[in-house]
Amino acid sequence: MTIDDRPTTPPAPTPDGASTPPRTARPVAPAIARSWLLVNALTGDYEAAARSRADQVVLDVEDAVDPTAKPEARERVAAWLAEGEGHTWVRINDRSTAFWSDDVDALAGLPGLAGVMLAKTEAAQDVTETFDRLGGRTPVLALVESALGIEEAVHIARARGAFRLAFGSGDYRRDTGTSADDLAMAYPRSRLVVASRIGSLPGPIDGPTTSRNHPVVREQSGVTVSLGLTGKLVLDVDQVPVVNEVISPAPSDVAWARDFLAEFEARGRVIRDGSDLPRLGRAQKIDRLARAFGVNPS
Repeated sequence: MTIDDRPTTPPAPTPDGASTPPRTARPVAPAIARSWLLVNALTGDYEAAARSRADQVVLDVEDAVDPTAKPEARERVAAWLAEGEGHTWVRINDRSTAFWSDDVDALAGLPGLAGVMLAKTEAAQDVTETFDRLGGRTPVLALVESALGIEEAVHIARARGAFRLAFGSGDYRRDTGTSADDLAMAYPRSRLVVASRIGSLPGPIDGPTTSRNHPVVREQSGVTVSLGLTGKLVLDVDQVPVVNEVISPAPSDVAWARDFLAEFEARGRVIRDGSDLPRLGRAQKIDRLARAFGVNPS
């Protein structure tokens, strides 16, 4: 998995001493972001989303907005981003629709745009054309939501401009008739994990859990982690802390990683046997993520 180790902006203190993420940048880089909060672009509270603990915020002008209201939603998003607010992502309409062209034209070059989430991606060309129309600098997060998209996932992951893959689980189930059972959904999730690795992308982002029940969100986030996905779409701010906790390294794992790294340094970084290299890689990955997420050893 590609890890973005660029320094991030620390949370800004509020008047009462609490810390909230700054509106100009999220505290966790998008390459390793765990929670991706979807916000209705027409009716959502952008300010509340920006203050939330979500690693990344996505303003949704696609499925969340009625077709007749899309121009109004797009204008609201563009006005927010034009002022440099939020540094947020935008889920835009898919390449096959008439809305796509208006979406990319309205967003191109806006200072508050972190990147776009391209709905219903089914081909590498969808990503590349979006990337080019946005000026060749804005990252494209490809949301894969169909049987065709899953089977084309490797090509999508290798497309110029592709930043990360995400799973549109609800639309995938509608397209294929698949149930929400974990076993039935294991193949498409694993396919995105493998494609991301082949394309040298960060780990993919899982689809959302519709339930607000914390035990259910925790269980589903655990499935996400077990299959190798490293982020999750979130529909409600109440889900964010659970998703962040489950996808982060456990404090006990952080303790093991730092003990291993300290012992490795103490013996002069000598590799003793074949198990040392994979353990070293795992320890370094856990340590990097723990520092990025602020997880302390138990």
